[in-house]
Amino acid sequence: MTHWQKPPFTRDDVQITQRETLYKDFFRVDKVTLKHRLFQGGWTGELSRELFLRGPAVGVLLYDPNHDTVGLIEQFRAGALAEPGGPWCMEIVAGMIEDGETCEDVARRESVEEAGVEPYHMEYIANYLPSPGGSDEKMHILCGLADLSQAGGIHGLDEEHEDIKVHVLAASEVFAHLYEGRFNSAAVLLCLQWLQLNHARLKQG
Repeated sequence: MTHWQKPPFTRDDVQITQRETLYKDFFRVDKVTLKHRLFQGGWTGELSRELFLRGPAVGVLLYDPNHDTVGLIEQFRAGALAEPGGPWCMEIVAGMIEDGETCEDVARRESVEEAGVEPYHMEYIANYLPSPGGSDEKMHILCGLADLSQAGGIHGLDEEHEDIKVHVLAASEVFAHLYEGRFNSAAVLLCLQWLQLNHARLKQG
């Protein structure tokens, strides 16, 4: 059995010899040439990787403890075109971190823009790398407590071509259908699993 231990390598165990931007528009892709240390000792030869530069993002799960409801959004996603159920995904509110913003700043801004809701309390859940094999994106996820009694409708910014539908669902219904395929992104699954674990505590205030 392997016991928990400090990772053997750090950023200092990677040597980048060349970096080239292949594409830059709404997104950016770099080609990175590097070598890194090996677990058995020594170094790799030079190797190249294409890296999708996305940066830090924030997602917030909206939860109303007074009505025991969950606020989720639904929108078109080009990356889900091949999904059997179609490319409209049920998600948590999310957005990218701009210069000078905190995670909570982004969570509040995006909650208003995408759902028309302003949380009255935020609780940090975790951060993770959605796809470290090819992207530098880091996702911070939070739970935003809010009054969802009047939430609903279509939201989003016209200049960003957003068409976002808000769903307010009973927490029990969401938990009952959590693994049936309707929720197919890591962020929403992680947040809803966290809510299951913390459900009783949040309901009690």
